[in-house]
Amino acid sequence: MNKPLLPLAKLNFKSEFGALSVCANAEGITHVNFIPQQGDEWLSREVDTNQALMGAGACAENGGCDSYHLAKQHLLQAQLELTEYFDGARRQFEVKLAPKGTEFQCQVWHALSELEYGESCSYADIASRINRPKAVRAVGTANGANPIAIIVPCHRVIGKNGTLTGYAYGIDLKQKLLKLEGLNSKG
Repeated sequence: MNKPLLPLAKLNFKSEFGALSVCANAEGITHVNFIPQQGDEWLSREVDTNQALMGAGACAENGGCDSYHLAKQHLLQAQLELTEYFDGARRQFEVKLAPKGTEFQCQVWHALSELEYGESCSYADIASRINRPKAVRAVGTANGANPIAIIVPCHRVIGKNGTLTGYAYGIDLKQKLLKLEGLNSKG
């Protein structure tokens, strides 16, 4: 899962769950973030447009923009799949992913990606899945650093007792996403 390439292209779009920013490179999606709106109490995690432009500029300097076109294809596929997910018509994502993180983070994100639609788990469950049962706090930190919201479903991680744990985009949004997937959790 760990790809060193910068994002080459970026697409922002609105959904019924909020405005999203999606970035990609030739390998796949690098970021999916919700864009805060007025009144939201969480901070933006959106990739700066200049960072994507720097990646696109490097692509042009190296003599080929096939990479840029691949990145755009990944963006359009992600937009379609996310829209279908929000409409309740998609339960599994097929778009290629290319998140950048440490080996440990990538293990956590891969384990999250294996969670089924409507399935929840705890940090301890993820720690066990990656054969690091004592790394519960580190799993929580890696979960919080997830650059690809929704598709890498960090929103499905809840407390061992069924209560909602933190979410980068706020507990209200987490609760809505879980409800979309048919999960009821204790607030």
